Amino acid sequence: MHPPEKPMQIDRREFVKLATAGGIAAAIPAIVPGPLLSQEKTPPAKPSTNGKDAQKVPRNASSMPGKFPGAVVQASHDGSIANDKVDLPVVDQMVRKSLMELTGASTSAAAWKELVTPDDIIGLKVNPVAGKTLSTSLEITHAVINQLVEAGIPKKNIVIWDRREFELHEVGFTPENFPGVKIIGTERKDEKGSFVDANGELYGKKMIDESWYYWADVEQKYDAETLPYMVNEGKYSYFGTICTKDVTKIINMPILKNAGPTVTLCLKNLAFGCISNTGRLHKQLWAETCAEVPAFAPIRDKVVLNIVDGIKGCFNGGPGADPKFFAEYKTVLVGTDPVAVDRIGYEIVLKKRLNEKVQKAEAPVGRKFMDLARDLGLGVSDLEKINLKKLSLS
Repeated sequence: MHPPEKPMQIDRREFVKLATAGGIAAAIPAIVPGPLLSQEKTPPAKPSTNGKDAQKVPRNASSMPGKFPGAVVQASHDGSIANDKVDLPVVDQMVRKSLMELTGASTSAAAWKELVTPDDIIGLKVNPVAGKTLSTSLEITHAVINQLVEAGIPKKNIVIWDRREFELHEVGFTPENFPGVKIIGTERKDEKGSFVDANGELYGKKMIDESWYYWADVEQKYDAETLPYMVNEGKYSYFGTICTKDVTKIINMPILKNAGPTVTLCLKNLAFGCISNTGRLHKQLWAETCAEVPAFAPIRDKVVLNIVDGIKGCFNGGPGADPKFFAEYKTVLVGTDPVAVDRIGYEIVLKKRLNEKVQKAEAPVGRKFMDLARDLGLGVSDLEKINLKKLSLS
């Protein structure tokens, strides 16, 4: 999996702006339209990557785009949120009905059994990066866990996971709220708040698998405060052991939100959530990273379902959390095809942005990462080829 030679980066303030305060869009000129991109100048060449190496590993029956390529179910319910509180029974119904519609099963348990077995270790890839006000909701996570248990999956076989374990805890993914379920992250602190062990080594170093990586010919030095959030420097981004070794199936659970004129849904949640050393990738390779990282086997062959939490999302200021731009979409998107699900989510957010006049017209470059993922065989990005089924459950 390595290039011929293995060669040997954003300070903390910039990192926080990028990853938490919504500055990611500003750091991705490749996807941002406007007069800054002169028609007379040739864009700089993209740094090379090992993205093509992903295709060298044969696919299996579970590989993206999964059992139902090009199919997306959108379930909406006006009662899914009120006074900023998500209604668990309503959201549970939305997920159940969507799965049954997607699979054609007569019960939600039968639908889940199309995708997972009691022997699987199932990772729920949530997204807490924007904080408690715009995280994958605890309610939709409870709904998924309850349904998995009904389908015969032992709770001990379920893992709630993201890169930063401490962010999971901060938004409510705790043992108290999810008893019997493992909650784990790649970037970790101990009970004293330290990122390093007694030997001065980052805890995160033990959580990366150096046999699986995304190589890109770009690097950035990180200061001592930022490095624990990146785990390593250099030109290698290593996949976390959670996705390479610990889990056998992944259920991807992003939030319906924007990043400038594009969206950070299924592919982004996987790409930037499953590897280390991501700060170096935002500026020049955002779209490529979103498409190429999920094409590697530890993600491509394990993600069996995508559930976009669109009960509450945002249409501007994302992927951070600016309450001025929150939107109660009151919807969930479900599908095995992450590209098709992203495209439908993109259309929802784009429509909202146009209606709110924060964007005058569609910026085609906002779809670039979806088209790249399509070309890698990860799913369907052409809207006219997507089979969208809308369920109104109010």
